[in-house]
Amino acid sequence: MNAAVLALALVVATGSAFAQRERHPRQPAGPAMSQDERQRMREDMREVYRERGTERPARPERPRQLTPEERESLRRDVQNASRDLRR
Repeated sequence: MNAAVLALALVVATGSAFAQRERHPRQPAGPAMSQDERQRMREDMREVYRERGTERPARPERPRQLTPEERESLRRDVQNASRDLRR
């Protein structure tokens, strides 16, 4: 009995290892880039990010803060609208 359980555990462990290896085959990404090509790509990406930064503001503008009177008026309006919806 113990030998059968041990054999079964060994088969399951081996099968699991093979399944993982097949699921993620290691394939080369193609010919390696030269140092010069990598540097050119970095510079191109920096330029793209710089251009993108000039087209739009970094942060959207924040709306101005409400005055205490405006807040109170808005609160009342919301309460009235809620009261009307319940009817």
